[in-house]
Amino acid sequence: MGSGRTGRSVAFALAAAALYALSTPFSKALLAVIAPNMMAALLYLGAGAGMTVLSLADGVRVERGEARGRSLERADVPYVAAMVTLDVAAPLLLMAGLSLSSAESVSLLNNFEIVATALIARLAFGERVGARAAIGIGAISLACFLLSWDAGAWGFSAGSLLTLAACLCWGIENNCTNRLSDCDPVHVVVIKGWGSGTGALVVALCAGDALPTLVDAGLALLLGFVSYGLSIACYVRAQRDLGAARTSAFYAVNPFIGSALAFALFRTPLAPTFVLALVLMVVGTWLVAPREPSAPRPPA
Repeated sequence: MGSGRTGRSVAFALAAAALYALSTPFSKALLAVIAPNMMAALLYLGAGAGMTVLSLADGVRVERGEARGRSLERADVPYVAAMVTLDVAAPLLLMAGLSLSSAESVSLLNNFEIVATALIARLAFGERVGARAAIGIGAISLACFLLSWDAGAWGFSAGSLLTLAACLCWGIENNCTNRLSDCDPVHVVVIKGWGSGTGALVVALCAGDALPTLVDAGLALLLGFVSYGLSIACYVRAQRDLGAARTSAFYAVNPFIGSALAFALFRTPLAPTFVLALVLMVVGTWLVAPREPSAPRPPA
């Protein structure tokens, strides 16, 4: 794989991170007027609707021809089904956790997705995790422990546990999506958005969640299009050349961007444990980040 192609894939991964970083602080603000389950549904429906419009207009192609990828096949059905199912569970868990925790803590806890993705990539799909990356994963895990521990209750906070469960779902889902990374990324996002959004909407309605106002719903749909739709499209495109674990490593800058935005919006005081966890996250992310190009993933 040439350095130019590698650079483009890294750029896609970083763009995915920056776009997704918008979701946590702005979702936290919208949770004041939208129930968590309904918020999860609107985020993915916004992703599906927005990417459908762009796909029909043929204005979303990053590299016309190459970026289009192959069509989905019958062999892809198990991965698509797992992807949609996990993408129903993950945002429901995340929005529930976000409603109980601060936006900056949840943003940092999103880095646990690296741990889940890398371990599952190693155990289920045989991707290599070196000693340096293993130490980084340990540092990130320790940071997650510090962020999750509630000293007052001498236990883990419910919001943190829900967030970590969401990251576990996304870690599994990332590896399923990696099996589809040579497909058209827009089609993958459209399936994710409509399938997962519809599933979450059914859960929300069954739970008795009220429908938001048109303005609030529109804002949530727009946030979903940007932070989930465009972000996932970039993520899937990056996975084509980098693999699940390496893409997740570059994508790991998103919690730091999200935390910075959360502090800017909510002005939450910095606790000593948060500062320590932040340092561990930075060190862990630096250790996990790949040092040399890897070969393209072979066809599934």
